[in-house]
Amino acid sequence: MAEAAGFQVTERPRGRWLRRAAALVAGAPLLAGLLQVPAAQEAHAAPVGSRTVDVDIDSLTPPAPGKDDDAVTVSGSITNEGRATITGGHIGLRRGPVLNNRSSIDDVARRTGYSAGLDGQEIGGSTEKVKALRPGVSQPFTLRVPVKKLRLSKDGVYQLGVSVSGRSRSAPYEQVLGIERTFLPWQEAASSKKTDFTYMWPLISKTHLTAETEGDEQQTPIFRDDKLAAEIAPGGRLQQLVALGKDLPVTFVVDPDLLASVDAMTGRYKVEGPHGTTRAGRNQDVAKQWLSDLEQAVQAHEVIALPFGDPDIASLAHQGKAVPSALGHLGPATELASKTVDTVLPGVKARNDFAWPVDGAVDSSVVDVATSAGAHNVIARSDSMRETGLSYTPTAARPIGGGNTAVVADAGLSTAFTGDLSKAGSATLAVQNFLSQTLMVNLQDPSRQRSVVVAPQRMPTASQAQAMAKAVRALDDSGWAEAQDLSDAAKAKPDRNATRQVPGPASYPSSLRKHELPAAAFRQAQETRTALDDFEVILAEPWRVETPFGNAIMRMMSTSWRGDANGAKAFRKSVRSYLDGLTTKVHLIQKSDATLSGRSATIPVTVQNNLVRGVEGMTLRLTSSQPNRLDVGEPQTIDVEGGHSQSFKFDTTAHANGPVQVTAQLYTADGKRYGRAMTFEVNVTEITATVMLVIAGGVLLLVLAGVRIYLQRKRAAAREDDDGTDGGDGTDGGTDGGAGSDDGDGTPDSDGTDQDGRPSDGESEQPGDPAADTGSESTDPSSSGEKVDR
Repeated sequence: MAEAAGFQVTERPRGRWLRRAAALVAGAPLLAGLLQVPAAQEAHAAPVGSRTVDVDIDSLTPPAPGKDDDAVTVSGSITNEGRATITGGHIGLRRGPVLNNRSSIDDVARRTGYSAGLDGQEIGGSTEKVKALRPGVSQPFTLRVPVKKLRLSKDGVYQLGVSVSGRSRSAPYEQVLGIERTFLPWQEAASSKKTDFTYMWPLISKTHLTAETEGDEQQTPIFRDDKLAAEIAPGGRLQQLVALGKDLPVTFVVDPDLLASVDAMTGRYKVEGPHGTTRAGRNQDVAKQWLSDLEQAVQAHEVIALPFGDPDIASLAHQGKAVPSALGHLGPATELASKTVDTVLPGVKARNDFAWPVDGAVDSSVVDVATSAGAHNVIARSDSMRETGLSYTPTAARPIGGGNTAVVADAGLSTAFTGDLSKAGSATLAVQNFLSQTLMVNLQDPSRQRSVVVAPQRMPTASQAQAMAKAVRALDDSGWAEAQDLSDAAKAKPDRNATRQVPGPASYPSSLRKHELPAAAFRQAQETRTALDDFEVILAEPWRVETPFGNAIMRMMSTSWRGDANGAKAFRKSVRSYLDGLTTKVHLIQKSDATLSGRSATIPVTVQNNLVRGVEGMTLRLTSSQPNRLDVGEPQTIDVEGGHSQSFKFDTTAHANGPVQVTAQLYTADGKRYGRAMTFEVNVTEITATVMLVIAGGVLLLVLAGVRIYLQRKRAAAREDDDGTDGGDGTDGGTDGGAGSDDGDGTPDSDGTDQDGRPSDGESEQPGDPAADTGSESTDPSSSGEKVDR
């Protein structure tokens, strides 16, 4: 409007700044998009140079050749990841230099791209031609080279590479377009002192069983899901671990909760469904077969039983210490471990004196908790108890005081089979890396006898287990290693130069600490335990809830919850909710207000037991808000069968009129309140129903007496009229001695009186005479059972 009127508009500096800022903000997304285009193009650009072709080494046999082997065979595939067709190409083997130490193996594994000085020359006579390889197309290969052509001059680990050379439109001259490296451990003769290797073979799973069971005689268990069946079925993770471990020189490390869960599947069981539904489980045969296979597999092996449920020792040490009695769960879990193994695998003797913190990460508080329940051997890892100043890998056993031993597993070997090993190339590289590391351990100090422990991840996948098995089998056939049980490794002579100092709590890895169970988890577990104890004391058969709930409480603290905080929270909540639901099945039925008629009466209170089994030993107590007005009697012992309700009668005595609040409360045998209290009102009144009946009866008698007197007088008047008619002047009456006179025979006169003036027996009492008693005038309480109006 100002411009239309011809006025000049001057923009203030602040307004110009705001408009420019708005314009920049509005244009920022467009500018960012323009800047991202080159970056996106670069990210999606086709590989060039020695990364043009992707090479996968799927197998290398033998994985650790010896002097008796004629040749080494390498097979795999190549894939053209560039944008141009490769022509005139070939695949060849290259032997790199011998590696000097374990860290050099890691350096080679991280290196990418071709380096002429490090990857060596092609071995003649071991090449394979490549047809025209279009973009995105793959081609398999198999290369075989005689061992003597490899020129393995001395014992050690050699770098072995498979390279692809060729031409393309962008590179018309021949060059290396792709390379993949692996490792070839070589030892011509067996070592004079082989290294003792212990490989832990874990049989551990997540939590699958709930605390819930059906009320039948067998207590049919209910599972959270049916995933355990998939793990133990043919081809499943746990089935593979058992089948592979059977023929390997390993030590089985078992969570007894897994044994108990699979054993529960051998009978009738159910699986939770959506919206609180359940369905029948149908994998009994699979469970029976797995347990049978396991029992056969462990016959010739050492078995280590972890505490039941595989409790998270580090979480207990760092978070559970703030919760009273939280650490008390570890001892029972250790005891239950041995009982479970004895029950499910009869004849198998398992050791239960080993503790295994997550990833072998320890500090002083973790060790204290681990050893508090009788585990004198703590499986740690070398990246937690680090060495300083040693040029070799020391023996695993380390005395740490108090008669306890830290069994320090080698970190590099223990993490060799992590990650996705579903591809053959990844698995083969992991196997060759593992074997090379073990040989290097032996070559570090061949004259020193050492004992090395490998503690892999707790729950290997099926592909990881297969790679592990291949490596352990090859290691057992090698000339530098010898298998050893875990218990022997714990007793091995310690290396005097190895560290024995357990690090302090501040050194615990933050990456692990952030995934620990919180203190709230242990508080909830303790609260659930307390509620369970209070519930068990009222049951006629407490063992029916102790087993499923006690085990569930141990499962709340399982290591398997790491990384699944929401799942852990939901499990704890479901256990407590189910327990609370059971406890409320025993309750008092609400009474309506009552009127107490009389000085004494009986008040019934009903206890409902909706549990399948009976309750006993409880006490029902009534409390009067005004004892001086109403005495509610003595407490009563309560026994109620399952699925029934029963009324218990209390003899009450009233001392004064008026309303009184009465509270009914159940108590356990140890005097604790059980369930909610029930309150009702009793109105005390002195005019009772019985008194009212007596009064009504008395009034009725008076009415009847009055009617009778009236009729008698009416009849008497009629007789007098009759007598006057007959006598005329009354002379006839006078001859008998006068009116009302006695005849001399004792009969009453006509006025109804005897000679002494008392009423005759045949006549009614007169008005005003005292009535007969209708009840005792005693002040003692009336008998119980008197009606209580409600």
